[in-house]
Amino acid sequence: MNLNDIILAIEKNKISLIVALVYIIFAPIIGGLLAGIDRIITARMQNRVGPPLLQPFYDVFKLFSKKTMWINRFQGPFVFCHLIFMICTGALFFEGRDILLIIFMLSVASIFFILAAYCTSSPFSIIGAERELLLIMAYEPMILIMLVGFYKVVGSFKFYEIILSGKHLILYLPGVFLGFLYVLTIKFRKSPFDLSYSHHAHQEITKGITTDLSAKSLAVIEISHWYENVFLFGLIFIFFSSFNWILAIIITLFVYFFEILIDNTYARVKWEWVLKSSWAVALIAGGGNIILLYLLNIK
Repeated sequence: MNLNDIILAIEKNKISLIVALVYIIFAPIIGGLLAGIDRIITARMQNRVGPPLLQPFYDVFKLFSKKTMWINRFQGPFVFCHLIFMICTGALFFEGRDILLIIFMLSVASIFFILAAYCTSSPFSIIGAERELLLIMAYEPMILIMLVGFYKVVGSFKFYEIILSGKHLILYLPGVFLGFLYVLTIKFRKSPFDLSYSHHAHQEITKGITTDLSAKSLAVIEISHWYENVFLFGLIFIFFSSFNWILAIIITLFVYFFEILIDNTYARVKWEWVLKSSWAVALIAGGGNIILLYLLNIK
């Protein structure tokens, strides 16, 4: 490597660090605005006026002003670690790091969230935590298949190398995208798969995994969810980035609108259906797509 290559690598690292910093600062703002749009669209679908756009921010600020009641002394650290790992997940993703490592960090963030519920004696929190574990088992296989698809087509797990490869991933991986779209309903915590935690008032186990969280801890969980949503938008963006970045952003927002539509159309299903259907979709749509790529020897 000559001096020019070293300088270019350093400049690239500076830019990637700036992008990661932009994510850390603006992701909760974007996530909060999208949550506000979600509420407005949901209200319109249900023939209601709905809250103002900034209502999610009002709710979080109000929660920060309240006194936090800790059920267990480990609850606070677990919630804080959940936020930290969620921020690191998105920051490393937009910095261009290995997506395998990033998905691992996403799983670790989820584990801290589950531990925050498990460390209480509430049956509602424990049931919510157990359902969250089941949901992780449901969506993880499809996520891993998606990463295999990225590597098969592009030969890399890194975000920037994938989007700059110039390959139309949606054309190579249509089955993988459909499978990922299916499990996105779980990750966005939308009905019919919002078994452990819902942002709406229709959760049959009170507030599920967040039953024993209050005030500041509940606000931190909400902010973590905003960070996670923006990270998930980045994964959707990958499939369409090779066409046009503006078009890719529009399609990403349309996918989010589609998830809102599903949320307001279908009733919640049982956990057995979530697990079986997610694995079936991963095997048939995702796995079938990968097998087809190998049979056709597409690179």
